[in-house]
Amino acid sequence: MWLKPSNCTASVAGQGSPLHRKHGVYLHHVAVASLPEDYEERLIEIFPSKYKRLRLFGVEAYDLALSKLERNASRDRDDVKYLARSVPLNLEVLERRYRTELRPYLAAPERHDLTMQLWREAIAAG
Repeated sequence: MWLKPSNCTASVAGQGSPLHRKHGVYLHHVAVASLPEDYEERLIEIFPSKYKRLRLFGVEAYDLALSKLERNASRDRDDVKYLARSVPLNLEVLERRYRTELRPYLAAPERHDLTMQLWREAIAAG
């Protein structure tokens, strides 16, 4: 079953829904996210073979980090620092993906270049 985001998504598959109560999984709609160009090719299956008729996919670590660049809220910076420590993130891969797959599609790339520079420094500092 493929659910498109709508008002009924929460009642059908959201937290506290029959799906959540029965299977312990629920969907949370994310309204807007800027993801690198080829992120679909790198989606990672979550809980493979756990569900008989459901396959769940998530964004891999570099694409997830870059999805937080445009908003750059405090929690986004904290999330990227966490990813950098736990994965760990390779700064060259992050930078390459930013330059080739995300930056060309951003409305204010110069602003985001500064954000990337700050992130690189924060990640390098540990």
